[in-house]
Amino acid sequence: MVNIYEPGLLGGVLEQWPVLATIGSLEVRLAETDAEVEAAQRLRYRVFYEEMSAGPSPAMREQRRDFDKFDAFCDHLLVVDRAVHDDDGQPVVVGTYRLMRDGDAARAGGFYTAGEYEIGPMLAGIPRGWKLLELGRSCVLKSYRAKAGSMQLLWRGVTAYVRRFSIDLMFGCASLQGTDPQALALPLSYLHHFHKMPDGIRARARRELYVDMNRMPKDAIDPKDAVRALPPMIKGYVRAGGGIGDGAVIDRQFGTTDVFIYFPVTEIDPRYRSKFGFS
Repeated sequence: MVNIYEPGLLGGVLEQWPVLATIGSLEVRLAETDAEVEAAQRLRYRVFYEEMSAGPSPAMREQRRDFDKFDAFCDHLLVVDRAVHDDDGQPVVVGTYRLMRDGDAARAGGFYTAGEYEIGPMLAGIPRGWKLLELGRSCVLKSYRAKAGSMQLLWRGVTAYVRRFSIDLMFGCASLQGTDPQALALPLSYLHHFHKMPDGIRARARRELYVDMNRMPKDAIDPKDAVRALPPMIKGYVRAGGGIGDGAVIDRQFGTTDVFIYFPVTEIDPRYRSKFGFS
């Protein structure tokens, strides 16, 4: 398990650490035990493999958990409903986000994102000493997605974590459902034309995986229609000031088309800084 109790900013402010925020019966916290990590993995399996179109490995299917080699090096953000309990009497996990800092990535042999994107130029071009946080494996139980509090709590949890560990840059892969780039021409082209990462440090899809996102000319795009076509997570990233890497990647296992998200904390839109407590 990652040491979530290591010294850091806000140590005396977040008195309930690793509980980060609450809304009604919902609570966002960090997993502290293997059992809690496994609960997050079971939720990921239910959402990715049962609700959506991902294809599990035989081991995943047998255990009904989504897992990989990076899980052991990550922190796992959990949204739990304290009003609903599982068979063991524990609050049910209804949302999760996987977080990996740069030091933990070094122990894991690199970032998960590096399997899809060439991130070397970004790592070489950002200011020396910046602290990095890779975000991934985000999901919310279907019955809770319509509840604003679930997604809001995940973001509040990320915010508290970012402040606690003085993170400068968040990044990772985010997904659009489907593996036909032409069917996703509008959202992909919109992200390509309107939300590019800065030149010089822009992450690029690995050569053997690269899918061109520039599928429509900029003047043919209605931004309002394009934004409506974005998944809520990607929509939130770009509205808050996130940038997009060069090229998409088709993830056949998950039945998705992935894009690279670049999200410097200093570039977060002031409205979102206030809403989620980044200030």
